[in-house]
Amino acid sequence: MDSTELVIETGRRRTTVDLTAEAASFCSGKGDGLLSVFIPHATVGVAILETGAGSDADLLDAIDRLLPADPGLWRHEHGTPGHGRDHVLPAFIGPSLTVPVVDGSLGLGRWQSIVLVDTNVDNPTRRVRLSFIPA
Repeated sequence: MDSTELVIETGRRRTTVDLTAEAASFCSGKGDGLLSVFIPHATVGVAILETGAGSDADLLDAIDRLLPADPGLWRHEHGTPGHGRDHVLPAFIGPSLTVPVVDGSLGLGRWQSIVLVDTNVDNPTRRVRLSFIPA
């Protein structure tokens, strides 16, 4: 297995970050196999999503509706008010995913991107583990 770690600055705002270019570069020339994307944080997820057409903003808005940042709703109380919802997020948008790699290229569909999803404004720096498992 070949592995690398990315450091992603998400700032202090809810955001999505497209990881597709970094993932594609990491897999380039590696042949056939699987790419594992894992984010070792308790308050962030990774998804496959269309980006650039509003879907990324739509996702963040949907998260706000499904998991409001209202501090009165969450038992988990440390951090920014409403931070408890950030700890629930990975149950809906998991911290890992797997993508097929064919001849060194990501096996994503035309409009699919690998996206880090972060609603936690308390943690501006994220680590992302990319691992290539050869066929």
